[in-house]
Amino acid sequence: MKKFNIPEYYRSKVISTIKEYRKSQDPRKQDFSPTSLDFGKVEFLIARHFGFCYGVENAIEIAFTALEENPGKKVYLLSEMIHNPGVNEDLQSRGIRFILDTKGNQLIPWDEITSEDVVIIPAFGTTLEIETMLKEKGCDQYLYNTTCPFVEKVWKKASTLGESNHTIVIHGKYNHEETRATFSHTVKNSPAVIVRDIEETKTLGKIISGEIDAEEFYELFKGRYSEGFNVSEDLVKIGVVNQTTMLASETQEIAEYLKDCMIAKYGISVISEHYSDTRDTLCYATYDNQRATSGLLNENADFAIVVGGYNSSNTTHLVELLEEKFDVYFISSSNELCQSEISYFDIHSKKVVKASNYIPIKKKVRIIITSGASCPDKVVDDVILKLLEYFDIDHTINELLENFA
Repeated sequence: MKKFNIPEYYRSKVISTIKEYRKSQDPRKQDFSPTSLDFGKVEFLIARHFGFCYGVENAIEIAFTALEENPGKKVYLLSEMIHNPGVNEDLQSRGIRFILDTKGNQLIPWDEITSEDVVIIPAFGTTLEIETMLKEKGCDQYLYNTTCPFVEKVWKKASTLGESNHTIVIHGKYNHEETRATFSHTVKNSPAVIVRDIEETKTLGKIISGEIDAEEFYELFKGRYSEGFNVSEDLVKIGVVNQTTMLASETQEIAEYLKDCMIAKYGISVISEHYSDTRDTLCYATYDNQRATSGLLNENADFAIVVGGYNSSNTTHLVELLEEKFDVYFISSSNELCQSEISYFDIHSKKVVKASNYIPIKKKVRIIITSGASCPDKVVDDVILKLLEYFDIDHTINELLENFA
């Protein structure tokens, strides 16, 4: 796989060493068991896969290239490069300004953008409408386009389905940058509707079956269907794609549910005329991270820490998976840690809350560690090293790392 030129301060000593060792021992990614760092009084169980993915490293490299190649010019990002506060703050500190927020609200008026400026398209991609606007302004929207290739793969799949007269059901968060971009590219070729989860999909299924009146569709899915959507015509032949960072198991459940709906309505003998079995359009990193997180559920631990941006979709899904068994603390950096208290993001209340005495008093504490695809490994290093300060350890980090040389 390509090696990217990203700043060394995003790299790590601890995690990079472990990742290289695991890769050499398991190049085909067959072993999803965690890595153990056992310090005696505390043991860390580190997920097999996590952290920066291909698309993120590619985006960061391009952003820094844009800065280096354009001294003295105004450099803009359409919105956050990725959903990680540290990376975005770093880019802003170097002079990059964001035109939109993550929900598409304007931060800098379009009138301020000129053909002399540099505009970077983030890893999530952007809409056709914005691409057209940049072209009309004379900005080269292809020069510094960091759109993840796995996002573009989804667009191509949707386009292929559209050419064969399918309506596209997009599994995603309708206000997420990537889903907005996918929706825009999709409706160029076909009708489309966005479903957030299996519950919304079941509502769509009841509309397909006639259990819910067709006219209710327009209110129930307001803002999430393409212009001119005709329920009686556009839900006869469908295919499913997804936001690349969604939960893989839920995408599969949605696809199977909709297929069953079409079989129930039209019969299995003609299902190919009404439903397209599409390959999962989840990115490889999201899939590997989720499988590695599922592997952690086979372990016994006192609690889990997930590191990443609080608005990161793929990171949130790791929290959801681990919550099945463990107390989970979702933090953005080691700054949220102290020995007696931890500040963490509650994905249910959408608020930062505090927990006291989160480290149990016992002979040995076992802690699960993982992070999202937009989190630098260095941040995970910092979390591990700070937690080590709270224990009387039997081995130094350098002694344990010798096992992975």
